[in-house]
Amino acid sequence: MLEAIAKELVLRKSEISNQVTTIYFGGGTPSLLSEEEINRIVELLDEHYDLVDDPEITLEANPDDLTHEKIAALAHSRVNRLSIGVQSFFDQDLRYMNRAHNADEARRSMEQAIKHFSNISIDLIYGLPHLSEESWKRNLAYAFELGVQHISSYALTVEPKTALDHFIKSGKYQAPVDALTEKHFKILQEETKKQGYVQYEISNFGREGFFSKHNTSYWKGVNYLGIGPSAHSYDGLHRSWNIANNAKYISAIQNNLLPLEKELLSPEDSTNEAIMTGLRTIWGVSLEKIVNRHGEKFKEEILFQAEKYLEKGILYKEQEHLFLRPESYFLADGISADLFLLKV
Repeated sequence: MLEAIAKELVLRKSEISNQVTTIYFGGGTPSLLSEEEINRIVELLDEHYDLVDDPEITLEANPDDLTHEKIAALAHSRVNRLSIGVQSFFDQDLRYMNRAHNADEARRSMEQAIKHFSNISIDLIYGLPHLSEESWKRNLAYAFELGVQHISSYALTVEPKTALDHFIKSGKYQAPVDALTEKHFKILQEETKKQGYVQYEISNFGREGFFSKHNTSYWKGVNYLGIGPSAHSYDGLHRSWNIANNAKYISAIQNNLLPLEKELLSPEDSTNEAIMTGLRTIWGVSLEKIVNRHGEKFKEEILFQAEKYLEKGILYKEQEHLFLRPESYFLADGISADLFLLKV
């Protein structure tokens, strides 16, 4: 697999002409990689791509993977940022979500990680039906006490055919409740703000200087290259995705074939993506960029669709950008969908 990934990096080097500022080891279990394997991939990028001097290099990991020895090894690799899937610091929550780690492992991994890394992001889940407002505050308080610089926090979603889905349908577990989920979200906004975090995207809270460069690139529509099975890429005009089957992926790469599918985004598709991602962030939707790419008519159509939200103050326009007010973030998906263009 590593040989195939290395070869795909070389085969696709012409697809990225701009400087590479961020590298993300995510999906699957990248914490299985050794220090040497991580460094080999970064060195290959350094050799074939225009890599900035100090790129943000993130590795995703779960608490049960982060032993003291593993964290120490990662600290000696080129990785300079960890994204840790804590989800909760309480056993009841972790059991409900059917997580492999327990609360002790979550705490121990974090206490070790902060000794070696200054740039750490953790994932926390809210919206669990048994989770009281006070318990959610305690979860956040523990993250603040640790000095974590970045928090990604998401509402619980029940995916079909998962263990959680089965337990809810069988009546063993209670299903999430929208009203409680919204309360948790408001608490999240309030408590992070008190601690000096900036909600720079609906689900992401960072202290100044610690916003995720990688995720910010997605939301701002920057080109990116995804390597490996199931990886997605974007070049400004097309989206592409690699085959999900490991064996077929490796076989194709060995035969100098790129095992991917590609679609050309229509002007409406790319505009709708800009609306969907932009409204989620403090940077908003750049109407100027949309005019430059697709013409004045697209801007006029968006503003026509947005008129009722502008009148109510839910959206506001400033310096050719369209913004959603933070107090309405919980409704972002529905508002974005209401602004989508069908055919201009």
